[in-house]
Amino acid sequence: MPARRRRRVPRAVLVLSAYPKRAAAERAARLLVDGGILACATVVPNGRAYYRWEGTRRSEPSVLLWGKTTAARARAAVRAIRGGHPDSVPEILVLPVSGGHAPYLRWVAGEVGAKR
Repeated sequence: MPARRRRRVPRAVLVLSAYPKRAAAERAARLLVDGGILACATVVPNGRAYYRWEGTRRSEPSVLLWGKTTAARARAAVRAIRGGHPDSVPEILVLPVSGGHAPYLRWVAGEVGAKR
């Protein structure tokens, strides 16, 4: 009996960006999902960022956008976020996903694939 062939699971990434206001994060989430750059975006309000900027310690409200996409679409996600972000130096991180639920990862890849 031949071995069962596994379907390849695409390389997924999480794209994280912090926004100063919820409305800006939600607008970015809608645009990135509607544009086929992110399969899913989760906006997490009510955070607080603590950091130093230009020699001054700061603390400000922060809203996180967690985007799910493929490694192949990560560069497009970074460009799109950077282009519409209200901060002069926005926080944009691309984090590799080392595993997960294979059907979900295939769904992510299908949502951001070449069909768009």
